[in-house]
Amino acid sequence: MNIALEQARAAADRGEVPVGAVIVQGDRVVAAAGNRTRELNDPTAHAEILALRAACAELGSERLPDHDLYVTLEPCAMCAAALSAARIRRIYYGAADPKSGGVAHGARVFTHPQAHHAPEVYDDIAGQEAADLLKAFFAARRDPKA
Repeated sequence: MNIALEQARAAADRGEVPVGAVIVQGDRVVAAAGNRTRELNDPTAHAEILALRAACAELGSERLPDHDLYVTLEPCAMCAAALSAARIRRIYYGAADPKSGGVAHGARVFTHPQAHHAPEVYDDIAGQEAADLLKAFFAARRDPKA
């Protein structure tokens, strides 16, 4: 999760919402990314999607059944659906996202019969640190002097 938090901080430094994601296979980091929606002018350029794309390209496969994802924020419905399609084994996320989450909140993608695959999900991994990054980012947006 430390690498995901580093990616989130780098995203914030670029003016992006501070979310970072890392895909691992065992102890090996396969891909890491932070949000780049503004930089790439791409609403799908969430950290999870970018990490998935990089991992799949690295491995030459659209499926990652023996890989785990660490992400600083609960994945949204779009990301959860992509993670399901990729057959990610486990998801470890930091902060909950009651407004836009798609795993434990909102759409709860993995509970639907249409979900291709339901990974194991573990929440609140460095959750306070991840939430603090997000709160500080948005507070600075509301009041640049903060």
